[in-house]
Amino acid sequence: MDRERLWLEEMVARWVRGIRKWAPMKTLLSKIPDQVVRLAVVALLLIGAATTLLFLLPPSLKDKKLQRAAAVEREKARPVGYAGATICAACHGSQYATKKTGYHRSLSCETCHGPAKEHTKNPLKVKPQVPQGRKFCPLCHEYNPSRPLGFPQINPVIHNPMKACVTCHNPHDPKPPQTPQRCAACHGSIERGKAVSPHALLECTTCHATPDQHKVSPWSVSAAKPTSREFCGQCHSKDVKVAGPPKVDLATHGEKYLCWQCHYPHMPGVD
Repeated sequence: MDRERLWLEEMVARWVRGIRKWAPMKTLLSKIPDQVVRLAVVALLLIGAATTLLFLLPPSLKDKKLQRAAAVEREKARPVGYAGATICAACHGSQYATKKTGYHRSLSCETCHGPAKEHTKNPLKVKPQVPQGRKFCPLCHEYNPSRPLGFPQINPVIHNPMKACVTCHNPHDPKPPQTPQRCAACHGSIERGKAVSPHALLECTTCHATPDQHKVSPWSVSAAKPTSREFCGQCHSKDVKVAGPPKVDLATHGEKYLCWQCHYPHMPGVD
């Protein structure tokens, strides 16, 4: 690398000396520092190299329309593997109707069964995959703290071990065989935080009104939150005689904000 760098510097220096000897430019360049002239020469060389490269590139790499057309042709040439969810209803009407109104209504059939175009051509010979083990469903339902609250999540190690998911759940509408009796079934991360907080002995329903429909359709029917400062004041107002909880003056503490807007209720020591 040192030899190439020295060679390039020597070539640039020769060009600079040659330019300075050129009569029309001699007077003008004599007033410009060598460093500026060297930079100008390098810039001209780079511009020339880029122009030459653009000139030599084939049109397909310079024209956006040609690039787009080539991309379309390339994608059209790929073999088609998926048939689309609507075609499944032609032969599997009952399963399709169940899924259409079930918890998996937003999933395409081929999300679980794999590409099915060949199956539609020869349904007796080519069979789609049918996930029946315990490895497939946890891809979405194994506990992950990044998933939204209320999304059904399990620990596959302790959740009905050794049983296939389809043993208890209809995959086209995977309602649990029993309605969850504890909030931790869907709100495990909140439950773990509350278990080590000053609110550990409080039941969730102490602060949340939970309609029965919330246990079945948690996304469409939400649990109610306290809507007034007086709710928390039942234990934390300075006028309340309940021993233990910290007391505040509701008239001045936190101004107009609801308590849970500043204090995380499941770990109320955290502001």
